[in-house]
Amino acid sequence: MAGSPNTNPHKPRWLLAELTYACPLQCPYCSNPVDYSNYPTELSTEDWKRVLTEARKMGAVQLGLSGGEPLTRTDLAEIVRHASGLGYYSNLITSGYGLTEARIVELKEAGLDHIQVSIQASTQELNDHIAGTKSYSHKQDVARLVKKHGYPMVLCVVIHRKNIHQMADILKMASELGADYLELANTQYYGWAHKNRDLLLPSREQFETAEKIAQDYKETVKGKMKIYYVVPDYYEDRPKACMNGWGTTFLTVAPDGVALPCHSARELPGLDCPNVTDFSIDAIWNDSKAFNFFRGDDWMKEPCRSCSEKAQDFGGCRCQAYLLTGDMYNTDPVCSKSPNKHLVQAAIDQAMASAEQTIEVPLVFRNSKNSKNISN
Repeated sequence: MAGSPNTNPHKPRWLLAELTYACPLQCPYCSNPVDYSNYPTELSTEDWKRVLTEARKMGAVQLGLSGGEPLTRTDLAEIVRHASGLGYYSNLITSGYGLTEARIVELKEAGLDHIQVSIQASTQELNDHIAGTKSYSHKQDVARLVKKHGYPMVLCVVIHRKNIHQMADILKMASELGADYLELANTQYYGWAHKNRDLLLPSREQFETAEKIAQDYKETVKGKMKIYYVVPDYYEDRPKACMNGWGTTFLTVAPDGVALPCHSARELPGLDCPNVTDFSIDAIWNDSKAFNFFRGDDWMKEPCRSCSEKAQDFGGCRCQAYLLTGDMYNTDPVCSKSPNKHLVQAAIDQAMASAEQTIEVPLVFRNSKNSKNISN
């Protein structure tokens, strides 16, 4: 039922290089696989250089350097330097933990274009609790150093039930740090976030209140700071366009070299995702089963198959369809046209019931150690 090999696919434009799954933080919404410890192998420096070269030759121009925490790679500057020589626009996606001024200078000299720093909350207590590491003060210092050395100051705060009540303070913090861009990324429920969904999913009222605060704040900082508010799928009537179309734009390479059409695709059964140590990027992109699996619309079931909107959202997210329905071919249940829309409401109801429990249930952090929640 998978899509047929595409004889003339679009070329990749965005390469996400997940350099490592190692990370000093333990965020309970981490996008890494829940079983990431089963993939301890990491590509060598030379392997990464070859991947970057081949993907650039294919047409990739945007490079995300991610993890885990990419700063744990001692060869990060060497990889950045190679990417710069190839003509990539490179973005370091980091917690900032361990990033020193000397290393910022080193990466700047190597040709890094962009640094995105994540902060978990507007207060030290909550930030350090969510991160599982005392990191708040250091993150603030790093944000200022990024600005000092001429990078656009880009902050990312993942929003969920534990910090959504801080929206006004998060906006104030970003402004005080001189952020040029602020991404308010409502949690999307894959990986560790899916495991903790009952504890992280906010109510519709919480979401709508926070969104209004953010949208109103946009007007007060117009021309000074751009705010991107990523709406949570569960409160939408239409799904997002999965990866701008499966196998059309985005290419992810995991730390062990597995090439993925999206960073969560390891959760899907039967894709037979290829490894860059066995195949070239050209062969992976054009010929592999995984990258052709959901290209086109031959794979679609109803109501997607006959839907007039299928060219806009491509049936929604395959990983979300799989996690919620057990069938990755189904219409993404967040779509109001899906016969499985009730599953999203059931997930919301379950999360709200969890929020009302008198006995506090602990989050499961990505190091698999439970920690008692601090109250909101």
